[in-house]
Amino acid sequence: MPQQEIYVSTDVETDGPIPGPHSMLSLGSAAYLPDKTLIGTFEVNLKTLPGAVGHPDTMEWWDRQRKAWRACRENPEAPETAIPRYVEWVKSLPGRPVFVAYPAGFDFTFVYWYLIRFAGESPFSHSALDMKTLAMSLMNCDYRDATKRNMPRHWFDKLPHTHKALDDAIEQGALFCNMMAEWKHAES
Repeated sequence: MPQQEIYVSTDVETDGPIPGPHSMLSLGSAAYLPDKTLIGTFEVNLKTLPGAVGHPDTMEWWDRQRKAWRACRENPEAPETAIPRYVEWVKSLPGRPVFVAYPAGFDFTFVYWYLIRFAGESPFSHSALDMKTLAMSLMNCDYRDATKRNMPRHWFDKLPHTHKALDDAIEQGALFCNMMAEWKHAES
């Protein structure tokens, strides 16, 4: 009998649009069972990559997010030690991990690059579940219209979205579980 899936809601904070020339500043993951039970979290702030620089547009955005900037720069760790520790955490979860993000295309790009570069492997394989795509399906709308502001309010729990990676991972994980519950209900 296969193990149940564990939904690893993940959020990253970065200083630019792509990994390599820019750095992942913070990584937060919240592991959920399908019934919305939060079974574990992981959070780390990372030192910037050697030679990488902040993208001007992203740094302008950070200038307006001072509290979040300070939070993601507290006690940064070297990716060489933090990312293998993250892999071990994911592997320790009691089920098959599924990477979940909003939008997955951005967050997974950074996480996958860091996983391969600093740990040599991805416990998520090569795939990620995109919440926007799930919302598009549930809302029966175009992808570009599957935004949080257009989503039904009952999908949202009263959780903060602070641009602190772990806070946002927890908030988006609860949102994902609520969306999954609606999908499962529609299937029955």
